[in-house]
Amino acid sequence: MTSQTYNYHMTHFVISAPDIRHLPSDEGIEVAFAGRSNAGKSSALNTLTGQKSLARTSKTPGRTQLINLFEVEEGIRLVDLPGYGYAQVPEEMKRKWQRALGEYLQMRNCLKGLVVLMDIRHPLKDLDQQMIQWAVDVGTPVLVLLTKADKLASGARKAQTTLVRNEVESFMGDIQVEAFSSLKKIGVDKLMAKLNTWFSEIPPEVLEDVLSGE
Repeated sequence: MTSQTYNYHMTHFVISAPDIRHLPSDEGIEVAFAGRSNAGKSSALNTLTGQKSLARTSKTPGRTQLINLFEVEEGIRLVDLPGYGYAQVPEEMKRKWQRALGEYLQMRNCLKGLVVLMDIRHPLKDLDQQMIQWAVDVGTPVLVLLTKADKLASGARKAQTTLVRNEVESFMGDIQVEAFSSLKKIGVDKLMAKLNTWFSEIPPEVLEDVLSGE
């Protein structure tokens, strides 16, 4: 199947929601971004869309624990899931976020793919592995982005990427691993290509409406 190309620079913020019950109807296609709070998730979304503050516009103080939706085109959305693993967050709030993450991954039918971001120098922490396992369990394909790849020399970057690729084989799922840097634009093309593939799997009748502008 040939992937359609989407203009991610047209992406705009739609809504912030505390859980899946407050999200728009479960239709169209969503690709979710997940990662530890310091993994560079906002930077990746901003780099992808060519907008310096897109991911932050929905993250004013008090809203950082919310699920944030951005629309690329009608029925085609990017989802910024709450960052996890932030040490200074109270335990009760951590549990609340974890429930929201789990519910979204396991119950949101329009979820087509999951992008898991992790620092290339500290990959596959326990919560990273839990996110991947959740996705594999429900048959959702995963793109692992090893962020801050510019922090490593080229040889070390390739070696670390290969190491993580080998380690994720144990999950027995559809998992692609790529080095990524928002600063140096490393891997942005791989991210766009994967998103184009996932978004091109829209049901024919929905794709027809989108292309016709209805």
